[in-house]
Amino acid sequence: MAPEIGPVPRPEWTPLSAPGTSNVEGKVLLVLDNLTVAILRFAPDGHIPEVSAPYPTDVICLKGGGFTSVAGEEGELRAGYSVRWRADASRRLWTETETMTVLMVEHFRQR
Repeated sequence: MAPEIGPVPRPEWTPLSAPGTSNVEGKVLLVLDNLTVAILRFAPDGHIPEVSAPYPTDVICLKGGGFTSVAGEEGELRAGYSVRWRADASRRLWTETETMTVLMVEHFRQR
C-alpha cells in the first residue's frame, strides 16, 4: 500500500490572529481528532496572552528562549526544554529581547 502523502494544513508562516497576540507567527503542521501540532515563531516582545483550555498542551522550545506561566507560576523556557500546560490551567507564552521558536502539541480528548 502506498503511503498517504498530503499537504499540511497551514504550511506558510502566518501571523497569529488571536486577540491580544502580537509578534508571533505560526504554521499548523497536523490536525487530527485528538491532536494538533503547530510551530510558532516569536519575535522580540512577542506574546500570547493568558488563556486557559480544557486540554493539556506541550510546548517544546526548539530555538532561542522566552518565558511561560502556568496557573500564575512563571518560568524561563530555553531551547532544548519543554513545558506541559495542564488542562484547565491558565497559560501564557512570551519573549522579551530574544526570539523563540516552539513546537506546540495540543492533546484533545477523544469523544
